[in-house]
Amino acid sequence: MPVTIAPADLPAPHLQRRQLVFGLAALLPATFAWGAAASTPPALMLAKNFEAGTPLAGFWVSEKYDGVRGYWDGRQLLTRGGNPIAAPAWFTAGWPATPLDGELWAGRGQFSQAVSTVRQQTPDDAAWRAIRFMVFDLPVHSGTFAERLPALQETVARIGQTWVQAVAQSTATTAQALQTRLTETVRAGGEGLMLHRGAAHYRAQRSDDLRKLKPFVDAEARVVGHVAGQGKHAGRLGALWLELPQPDGRAPLRFKLGTGFSDPQRTDPPAVGQWVTFRYRGETAAGVPRFASFLRVAPDPAM
Repeated sequence: MPVTIAPADLPAPHLQRRQLVFGLAALLPATFAWGAAASTPPALMLAKNFEAGTPLAGFWVSEKYDGVRGYWDGRQLLTRGGNPIAAPAWFTAGWPATPLDGELWAGRGQFSQAVSTVRQQTPDDAAWRAIRFMVFDLPVHSGTFAERLPALQETVARIGQTWVQAVAQSTATTAQALQTRLTETVRAGGEGLMLHRGAAHYRAQRSDDLRKLKPFVDAEARVVGHVAGQGKHAGRLGALWLELPQPDGRAPLRFKLGTGFSDPQRTDPPAVGQWVTFRYRGETAAGVPRFASFLRVAPDPAM
């Protein structure tokens, strides 16, 4: 019979490596293992959500590219978790010793393709031909973002490779213009917008100086259990138990997510230990996301 796993029933984190398959008690590996040992995670600047009413003066706006964060440390490409990315030698040939922060992007609507390509420990040359490194910052440059921009553009121009591109930036104007650009970007298949404060220095933390703007708020959480479905979902996934990291060292928040899944996803749900992206609108007084809906399986935080 289908089984419900509640958070209190879950084993210790180091044992949470298998998923429940409904109907038959089959167990499958739940996590992706990198072939190379992780380095120290790079010190990255991370974005906060844009809030309505935020003064736009001094901000630069660009498209938010839906790919895999890539950090060039001057010698190799790393994920945000510090794992080496096995890119073909030609992809990074001639890149400078200067660190570059950007997104490994396969095009609008091709997030899954980007993740699949970057994860391979033996690089698929043909797949990498479709990847672009969209460079949006110079982490060790001492200037403000407005001062880093021309240096970034000059650095990318010196690389001289079509798959390495400086992200186009323009100054923000009005809230109405920002909303119009967001609508146009999303309608064309983009994910959203990013806003950089021009006067800000690169700081390795989640910062008000870097904001993301999308038609909805999303977040990532780790799967810690499955709830068996009932009625039309009998024998399949009913809901996921998710664990949402909290700031300031507080214990993760656990909640159930039961909407947004396709029939194939309910039959073969995200495994315990995997991370998923969900969208939501606001939070309860306890901090639980309201109207949460499954969006997709997310890259492991190591990516």
